[in-house]
Amino acid sequence: MKRSDKRILTTHVGSLVRPQELIDTGPLYTDPTVKDPKKFHELLRICVADVVKQQAEAGIDIVSDGEFAKPSWANYILDRISGFEIRKDQKRPAVWLGRELTDFRETIEQDWPMIVEGVETEACVGPIAYTNQAAIDEVIDNMQNALTGVKVEEAFLTAVAPASTAYNGVNEYYKTEKDYVFAIADALHEEYMAIHKAGLLVQVDDAVLANMYDALVQESPHRYHEWAALRVEATNRALEGIPQDRVRYHICFGSWHIPHVYDAPLEELISHILGVNAGAYSIEAANPRHEHEWRVWEKVRLPDDKILIPGVITHHTTTVEHPRLVADRIVRFAKLVGRENVIAGTDCGFAQGAGVQRVHPKVMWAKFASLVEGAKIATKELWG
Repeated sequence: MKRSDKRILTTHVGSLVRPQELIDTGPLYTDPTVKDPKKFHELLRICVADVVKQQAEAGIDIVSDGEFAKPSWANYILDRISGFEIRKDQKRPAVWLGRELTDFRETIEQDWPMIVEGVETEACVGPIAYTNQAAIDEVIDNMQNALTGVKVEEAFLTAVAPASTAYNGVNEYYKTEKDYVFAIADALHEEYMAIHKAGLLVQVDDAVLANMYDALVQESPHRYHEWAALRVEATNRALEGIPQDRVRYHICFGSWHIPHVYDAPLEELISHILGVNAGAYSIEAANPRHEHEWRVWEKVRLPDDKILIPGVITHHTTTVEHPRLVADRIVRFAKLVGRENVIAGTDCGFAQGAGVQRVHPKVMWAKFASLVEGAKIATKELWG
């Protein structure tokens, strides 16, 4: 994994706003019987090549495919593993929103009415296994094709974490919670390993590890930490055989635009985050609910040979951060953990799902321009 040994490198979390043409064509996003799968896959390859080139031209050092092949950041995996059935008529509360769902019900109902009504159940009714190798093979092939002739430092692909897999799910098949979570981990191992063997960095995406905090601490703090520890253990099981310096672990508080009053404090999560066998940790740090948490690194030591990828621009507002502000954020982290251990990143994805854009594409690219310029300013200050 590349480090900022000569200058501050730049990256992002992975998910970018999809071209409208791809959304309109995509059978993976709607009903595969309605639209033209062949046209979609041809267009997907073109769009991935275009977005990788755009990232390189914008000055992003470590790039992704924009997650263009995924209908969502997490539930895409249900099309690649066995064992689950979707029960659209069986609604469950969105427990991962915690007290936010009750205290800010009107706000959520206004912007996200389907969540207030409950979410469809993902029921595990049989053995879990990785069954759609063709899907990840296509993603990898498109990414490798897109990198041809493009000058970047590195490339990564994202994959969901065990804790975030089927996060609206119920286990009706495995005898114990551990058996269930480990079965998910074993299936995900196939996807992680495929990405690694292709020479790409593996980024494990895990919003739900943080999002379950509020709901579970209402039972007891011990219950949350017990729940989280099992899922960190499962994540490490899924990563077995992959060198830590080929793994990025991304944890966030959800792309959804809600008040986030009940988000987990980073200090409550940090031991779990650092327990993941990864070489780099991507953590939200730019939005107004979490920017103050740089202070955690005054007390917590980043382990040797690890990299911190703090969010220095955010998906959460349409305001484009000033490059000077971006530089200040980078320099602050560099002074705490070492300049060579910081890569400038984003808080979260700019498109939580295929049809969900957190900001307009022009705003997204303007934010990336500030990210790159801010990294240049920080580099001058840190290296003289």
